[in-house]
Amino acid sequence: MSSIQNKRIQLHDFNNLTKTLSFNMYDVCWTKTKEEREAYIEYIDEQYNADRLTEILKNVTDIIGAHVLNIAKQDYVPQGASVTVLVSEGPVVEVPNESFEESPGPLPDSVVMALDKSHITVHTYPEYHPNEGISTFRADIDVSTCGEISPLKALNYLIHSFDTDIMTMDYRVRGFTRDIHGKKLFIDHDINSIQNYIPEDVKSLYDMIDVNVYPENIFHTKCKLREFDLDNYLFGHTKKDLSTEEINDITKKLHHEMDEIFYGKNIKLNSPKETD
Repeated sequence: MSSIQNKRIQLHDFNNLTKTLSFNMYDVCWTKTKEEREAYIEYIDEQYNADRLTEILKNVTDIIGAHVLNIAKQDYVPQGASVTVLVSEGPVVEVPNESFEESPGPLPDSVVMALDKSHITVHTYPEYHPNEGISTFRADIDVSTCGEISPLKALNYLIHSFDTDIMTMDYRVRGFTRDIHGKKLFIDHDINSIQNYIPEDVKSLYDMIDVNVYPENIFHTKCKLREFDLDNYLFGHTKKDLSTEEINDITKKLHHEMDEIFYGKNIKLNSPKETD
C-alpha cells in the first residue's frame, strides 16, 4: 500500500472518493421462558426505538461535521426499527490534521469537519432461538461519506452507544479523485487497520481478527468479548436463582452463540471450538 502522508492533499476539484463504514453489533441474552423472550424483545424495542436511534445518528453527523437534510424513521411490528439520514456539507474553514491520523474519533462533543452527498442508516434486528433460550439483538449502521474525512472517526462513538458482545466492522474506499496535476488518487489517507480507530481500553476487552485487502482498499475487523459476568446475560433473574449445573449449561450456550456469530459458521455445541 502506497503511503499517503498525514497532510492535506491539494486536489483539482471536489474530493470524489466515497468512504463507507459498516458497523454491526450483537447483544446476546439468556431468556428462559417465552414470557422472558417476549419481555427481552420489548425491552430492546424500547431501548433502541426509532427516536433513540435518530439521536445516535444525529450525534454521528455532529462528529463528522455534516448537516442533516432529511430524516426517515420507522418502528416496525412486531419488532425492529430503521432510520435513514441524508446529510450535506457545511462551510469548511480548515481541515484539521488529526482527521488523517489512525486514531479513535471523538465522542459527541466536537465537530471534526464537513461532508457532501452522504447518508447514514441504521436497522435493528431483535430475534430469539426457538428452543435453546438464547435471544439476540443486532444493529447494522452504515456511514457513507464523500469528502476528505473518513467515517471511521465516528466508530468510537458508535461503540460507546451500544452494549456490544460481538462487533464486525467493514471499511472501504471507492472511486477516485485527482490532485492538482491530474493524477488519480484511489485513497487519500493511510490506514493499516480499523483497530487503530478503537481506543486501547476497548480493545483490551475483545478478541480481535483482521481480514484486510490493502490493494482494494477494503478493511475488515471483528471483535468478540473475552469475558463476561453471567448476571448481565440473565433476563428477569440472577445467578442466585440457578443451580451450578444450570449456570454451567447457560454459560456454555452463551459462549457457543457468541462463537458462532464471531466465526460466521455453525458449530456443534459439544465439539471443540473452531477457529479461523
